[in-house]
Amino acid sequence: MPKLDATHIAERLRTRLADLEAGKEVAAKDIRALLTPEQIAAMEAAWTEQQKLRKVATARTDEEKQALGWKTKRDIHIEAYKQAIADSSKNLASELRKMQEQADIRQFRIYMDTLIKAEEDGYTKEQAKSMANNALTRAGLRRMDGAIVGTVGLRQRDREIRRLEEEIKAHIRKNMTAEEKEQADLLEEYEKSNRKNRR
Repeated sequence: MPKLDATHIAERLRTRLADLEAGKEVAAKDIRALLTPEQIAAMEAAWTEQQKLRKVATARTDEEKQALGWKTKRDIHIEAYKQAIADSSKNLASELRKMQEQADIRQFRIYMDTLIKAEEDGYTKEQAKSMANNALTRAGLRRMDGAIVGTVGLRQRDREIRRLEEEIKAHIRKNMTAEEKEQADLLEEYEKSNRKNRR
């Protein structure tokens, strides 16, 4: 199973907190799974304090319990999760930077390894670059030449959106007047020449 990154953990913490606040039953192992050892230790220390408080002071009504500072185990879990979410929010920017750096390093390593191997195998410089960019596409990373290739690397939702856009464009084109079609063709030709010039 792949390791969870900071964005996954933050989202799961929020989901688990919502379950706790809604009164749903959450297993102890599931509560501990997303917390760091320090956060678990703080949660256990808070529960130990509550047990000591219960031995020292007795309360019969909810108002008395609240006045004495009594908390249920669920309350302590909710506080621990709120603290964990606050901690993860502080670290999210640095975690995202770290993930971006790792992705950049991986991209560069794949590109250079493929490029060097292709040149050693006798391919020309251009062929080697093309092979290296293809390796990046297969890995689901951004190509060094900036080209966007088909739907490789797109999620199912993105492919569906792209398909719907094409259907809408086809429907609009079908209902165009002759003058509108001529304008659309001119615009398409202009964009095509711009792309060609950029290359």
